[in-house]
Amino acid sequence: MNVDRFEKGPREILNPEIQKDLLVLEEQEGSVNFKFGVLYAKDGQLTDDEMFSNETGSETFDKFLNLLGDTVCLQGWAGYRGGLDTKNDTTGMNSIYTVYQGHELMFHVSTMLPYSKENKQQVERKRHIGNDIVTIVFQEGDDASPSFKPSMIRSHFTHIFALVRYNSQNDSYRLKIFSEESVPLFGPPLPSPPVFTDHQEFRDFLLVKLINGEKATLETPTFAQKRQRTLDMLIRSLYQDLMPDMHKNMLNRRSFSDVLPESPKSARKKEEARQAEFVRVGQALKLKTIVKGDAPTSLVTTGLCRKEPWESQSFCSSFPYEIVCGDSWGQSLLVATDSAGVMLLEASDPLFSNADSPTLPPVQVFDKTLTVKQLHVLEPQDLLIARADKGKDARLYVYRLSTLKRGIEERQLVRTKYDSRENKLEKTKGCHLYSINTHHGVELRVVAAIRNKLLLITRKQSRLDCLSSIATVTGATDSPVEEFQYIREICLCDSPVVMALVDGPTGENDHMICVAYRHQFDLINESTGDAYRLHHVDSNRVNFVAAIDVYEDGESGLLLCYNNICVYKKVCPFNGATPMIQPNSSDFHFSWNQMPNAIVCAFPYILAFTTDSIEIRLVVNGNLVYTAVVPELQLTASRSDIYFISSAPINSASNCSSRDTSSQSSPQTPTGYEMPVFPSPLGDDCIRIPYGTKLSLYMSKDSEGTAGTSVAYISHAASLMHVTMETHPVYYSINKRMQTHAC
Repeated sequence: MNVDRFEKGPREILNPEIQKDLLVLEEQEGSVNFKFGVLYAKDGQLTDDEMFSNETGSETFDKFLNLLGDTVCLQGWAGYRGGLDTKNDTTGMNSIYTVYQGHELMFHVSTMLPYSKENKQQVERKRHIGNDIVTIVFQEGDDASPSFKPSMIRSHFTHIFALVRYNSQNDSYRLKIFSEESVPLFGPPLPSPPVFTDHQEFRDFLLVKLINGEKATLETPTFAQKRQRTLDMLIRSLYQDLMPDMHKNMLNRRSFSDVLPESPKSARKKEEARQAEFVRVGQALKLKTIVKGDAPTSLVTTGLCRKEPWESQSFCSSFPYEIVCGDSWGQSLLVATDSAGVMLLEASDPLFSNADSPTLPPVQVFDKTLTVKQLHVLEPQDLLIARADKGKDARLYVYRLSTLKRGIEERQLVRTKYDSRENKLEKTKGCHLYSINTHHGVELRVVAAIRNKLLLITRKQSRLDCLSSIATVTGATDSPVEEFQYIREICLCDSPVVMALVDGPTGENDHMICVAYRHQFDLINESTGDAYRLHHVDSNRVNFVAAIDVYEDGESGLLLCYNNICVYKKVCPFNGATPMIQPNSSDFHFSWNQMPNAIVCAFPYILAFTTDSIEIRLVVNGNLVYTAVVPELQLTASRSDIYFISSAPINSASNCSSRDTSSQSSPQTPTGYEMPVFPSPLGDDCIRIPYGTKLSLYMSKDSEGTAGTSVAYISHAASLMHVTMETHPVYYSINKRMQTHAC
């Protein structure tokens, strides 16, 4: 901010209470808490008088309200009230309330607001819902029934209507959005068709859509001018309250001792004390806001027992082999081991809890003669791609998933390297690395690196092959090798360490390959083989981690990760055959707290897996959100759900309320790590240690000499507790779409 451009010099406000007033001002100006209308319409109702006159809703409407949030008693309600009466029950006794991503949401439900038999227009209900910027209309009936139109509601204030219909036949919700022409476009975009069978996914989508819709409406000229005038008046009022009146006589408003000149040393100490008090008040306000769950920066999510999106679940409690790589296959995990071949780990029965669920034995798919170092499971394409690496005989193999699945179900003999002769891609001999495109469309592209040479391979699919399991039709061979074609070879100046395929916006000769070698990231044009410098690393030693394609809205972007640094580079669309690689205002970089071994992008988060922690940041700006301590961590798979290995179980605090969880760890100070919980020989007679308690750990040898276990004594206060710590690897999964159901 250029201070010289002000007509009058700005004056510093010394009162630390200004911070509290600014928080109140922000809440008054919106973008923190929201109120939405919910209007119930029976089948065939076409006027607002009919809709507002419904005394009660249906069973499906009640089910929808339970999905939106919790029913709260307004009498004595201390949270965000959204204009409802919390003292005398003049606006009803109950309402629907929830907290979503740090925002408090209050719903004005038509059937919960006061009903009047004498007043056909139901003015009391319209007074609240008619003054909501965004209103949900829940309409009964099927698609053949007359549909809701915004013209049915007489309101000059409501700018957005969200029409929700429930289909009992397939237990799904259909969503339609109406908005005024002056409202700018807002996301997320509706899927096609806008039908949601996953109710939790529908809830998340709807709430985000409503919040974004109200924020977009506030940018319209009508609201923007009113908000500007209101904001100006509020700021002037703050100024008058907090700034001393300079026109009063100094002796009348200050003590005589304050008027006496101070020594420079005394003035400096007083100023330091004032600044310290300012910071103390601000930190106390921030902590209070985060603990309450009102701050947008807090980790509060919806529901009283809602889990964090990155909370992990135990997938396999013990596995005796070291895992090299893996990928999810349905609800199972396909893993390649160092000494036992390739195995399929099947998910436990979701009806059991993690503690009671029986562990299913792994299913052998390939024996140890096939040493797999890299693999991808592509279910929509009925394809498994694997890189077997054993000296000079390294090459790519391709299999039909349906063939492998049939062999597992029929309990056929375990496949060997000899059985995979027909599955080799012959020209890939010597391949040390490969990469595939993330947005397959109608064409799968594979790039194999053979020393300093790149081999581009594609697989053309017919329309029928786009359906999974079509490969099992009559006439289809067990090996898909013939479906792959070699396009061209591209020579590089060095052997690549990291590769990523970037889809061009048109798909016509504008695809790219990002490669990392030496001290640089280069962008290679697939059609011409021309190389363009994307980023140079100014460091003596470089540890390349990943290059991640974040293609969004027709524009390509790349996250380049090396050492403990992550750099975002936007790659503008091609001009002919040349990409525009130049500094962009949207480019940014950030640093991880530890050097990661792997990076996973799960929008809107980016996760770094180090040797002993998972660091979670926002992908849009790199802001730190959360850090989880995970001992002896190793990432296994991340294309769908995220699977990782840890040497110890991780405690999941799933019984916390939405307000309690925010106090455990805030995004700005992610220090509240959960202590690992180890199996105890004490049985049910266990001791819960409060968070923050200092412990001392003493190790001793196992008296029985049992392999894989050690005995620990934890000293806490005056007591000594005994636990046995298992050192066998434990496997976990995180849903990449940031949902929390079982993988």
